[in-house]
Amino acid sequence: MKVHPRMLIPALALFVLLAPDALGQRRQSLADRVAALEQQANAPSPMLDLLRQMDDMRAEIRTLRAQIEEMQHQDDEGARSGRTRYLDLDARLQRLEAASQPPAPELVVAPAESGAAATEPGMPAKPTPATAEEKAAYDTALGALKAGQYVDSARMFADFLAHHPNGLYAPNALYWLGESYYVTENYPLAVEQFRLLVERYPSHDKTPGGMLKLGLSQLGMKQAGEGRATLQAVVKQYPGSDAARAAQQRLKTAAQP
Repeated sequence: MKVHPRMLIPALALFVLLAPDALGQRRQSLADRVAALEQQANAPSPMLDLLRQMDDMRAEIRTLRAQIEEMQHQDDEGARSGRTRYLDLDARLQRLEAASQPPAPELVVAPAESGAAATEPGMPAKPTPATAEEKAAYDTALGALKAGQYVDSARMFADFLAHHPNGLYAPNALYWLGESYYVTENYPLAVEQFRLLVERYPSHDKTPGGMLKLGLSQLGMKQAGEGRATLQAVVKQYPGSDAARAAQQRLKTAAQP
């Protein structure tokens, strides 16, 4: 069937009129869909909020960890500095005590009936002259202590005493062995060394300081009665000495509530 061109004119006119409306509706539909998607993207999401919170927490943890590490570093530096100052003051105290105390008399060993040397129970034998090897071993141990290597110094002084129990430096080694334990708050072992020093060498110039540290170690072990009694003995036996003054000060501090 042949359609006359005149019959197509109305249809074309209707298409021309309706086409803009259809395109407009399609554009509006697409615009609405895009707007809806954008709204969904911008809307708060619990999962996104949780992820943001986790990121913020991670950043805060990193900051806190850095602050903690810095505080620990400062604490370590302060502890090392405090120990160094403590050793310096202790060395000055020992020098002052050595200058104020008379020289320790030599122990006279009476010969036994059999002709062999004998000593009273609990008393050390007469010190023998120090050899170069003994002096070097003592200096090495003392150097480790001054460097803050307390575990090494304790081992070295203990080894020194095992090889030179009656040597010239034995009283000093006992004192510094106790000091190696005292600085690291190993009070039970410190008590053993300081007590041995006091018992074996009552007239040595290290004994006042050793008795002072014995009392302080006992206080460190929460043995308040024994510690106070020992400090009072320091004041009584060594009046006017730096050890006695330090003991008096510590007794005043211990008496405070």
